[in-house]
Amino acid sequence: MFQFAKNHICPIGLDVNEDYAKMVQLENNGKGMRLVAGGIENRPAGVRPGSVDWQMWVIDAVKKLTANEKFRDRNIISAIPASQVFIDYIKTPQTKDEKGTKPDDAVISKIKQRLPFEPDNAVIKYIPTEDDNTVVIATEREKIDRLLAIFENADLQIKSIGIWPEALINCYVKFFGRRKADVQSVVLLLDIGTNCTNVVICRHKNLLFARSIPIGTSQMETISGDEITRLVTELTAYRRQLGLMYRNAQIERLLFISGQTVNKNIYTAIAKQMELPAHIGECLAAVEIPAGGEIERSENKSSWATAFGLSLSQE
Repeated sequence: MFQFAKNHICPIGLDVNEDYAKMVQLENNGKGMRLVAGGIENRPAGVRPGSVDWQMWVIDAVKKLTANEKFRDRNIISAIPASQVFIDYIKTPQTKDEKGTKPDDAVISKIKQRLPFEPDNAVIKYIPTEDDNTVVIATEREKIDRLLAIFENADLQIKSIGIWPEALINCYVKFFGRRKADVQSVVLLLDIGTNCTNVVICRHKNLLFARSIPIGTSQMETISGDEITRLVTELTAYRRQLGLMYRNAQIERLLFISGQTVNKNIYTAIAKQMELPAHIGECLAAVEIPAGGEIERSENKSSWATAFGLSLSQE
């Protein structure tokens, strides 16, 4: 039976993207998870993503969101936007004893030639997984510094900077992977946004594979089936790569963790082409939403999976 600790206020999950800023704070009330507060601000059409104007917009957007008195504090957990994160896979380095090569140095040595930016300017996190594989996640230090400066100017208290794949896994484990059989099941999570699809393959809480594909609802809804096919082609390639990396990691089901935000015809077409049993994971249906809450299920047009998962990071 899934158990919740009592009366625990989670940090605010802040999901900042080129196109939006979303904030969510959840509370464990002893019976389940409850939405404390939440909101979204969309980027104005005239603001170019990544520009100085974009940075100023994020600061103003976050200040506007935190003006909501329902947020209990200003403690946040955020993540670098998926488009600014490099993800790759290596065999786990065999390190020497404590007088020899450090694990960090061994990982950097193996991955530095693949980085799309200077290794000296990289912040690298690595996650050992199954079958002697390691997931390496990196971003440029200046992008983290820029995000930290934005948060500081918005008067927020930064608890940590997480990574989006782990946020999606948090969301899956807490809400949709609660059966005993789910602990060993390999699941494909798709978080389909406006201009990208974030992909995670995991065995319950263990990350096996992650990618971000620059295809979203804007492309799939305006082009007659071609972009859906291209997305499935990418997913099929990832499926093959997974089979080469892991001896016993066959995808058993597909979970659309973006919930009800996407036209179901798109979900149906993807699931049919992938030939996988599929389900829709709606975060907002998994928590108690007080009457008059800022995020109404019937009006929800945006995926909250990353923001929810960030808030749940210390649950």
